[in-house]
Amino acid sequence: MPGHIVSSYDTDLENLRRSISEMGGVAEKMTAEATDALVRRDDTLAQAVILADKRLDALQKDIEERSVLLIARRQPMAIDLRETISAIRVSGDLERIGDLAKNVAKRVVAISDQAPAQKIVLGVRHMSDLAEGQLKDVLDAYASRDLQAAHDVWERDGEIDALYNSLFRELLTYMMEDPRNISFCTHLLFCAKNVERIGDHTTNIAETIHYLVTGETLLGDRPKNDASNYATVDGAQAP
Repeated sequence: MPGHIVSSYDTDLENLRRSISEMGGVAEKMTAEATDALVRRDDTLAQAVILADKRLDALQKDIEERSVLLIARRQPMAIDLRETISAIRVSGDLERIGDLAKNVAKRVVAISDQAPAQKIVLGVRHMSDLAEGQLKDVLDAYASRDLQAAHDVWERDGEIDALYNSLFRELLTYMMEDPRNISFCTHLLFCAKNVERIGDHTTNIAETIHYLVTGETLLGDRPKNDASNYATVDGAQAP
């Protein structure tokens, strides 16, 4: 990207990129640790994830404030304006990913004294592995402005949805077979839905990258495979 006449403008944009990168690192860590806490039933790790969300919130607020100030002071046009708007969008998605990881961690705390068969949790682990992979790839695509890599992430979102549908049916079966599983499996369903929503937000970021690079909105329907009727996630309406 060519330099600007006012060097401090380049510095402002570079600082936004670095802050997004920092947010991405925090969001990745929270997502991975929330799932680790679930698999290991680690209450201490879950509490650490919950506390980490405050840092992510602060970073998102700072990015938004600096972006608005940059627009007011510099009145950017074309790619510069898109980059500033994209920073606001991506930081919002990363903040929401942190909220979803925090929701998983809160569920871990609620079920930390329960010990069902470990295989019940492995489906969420697999979902989270896919979501973490998408998050890493889309953050790399944002940093390098790699349009093809962003499109690849956008296309992969249906894999997480399909896995969620399979896990949804499996957990319902466990609950019907033994009512003692109902409490744990209900919490696990919410965990799985939160992970599925993390995948949705990585897709949002992929769409923002398309807008950033091309100046156009990515057209076409997302590759969704979520046929479940589990409509809400910890108070948030699912798409």
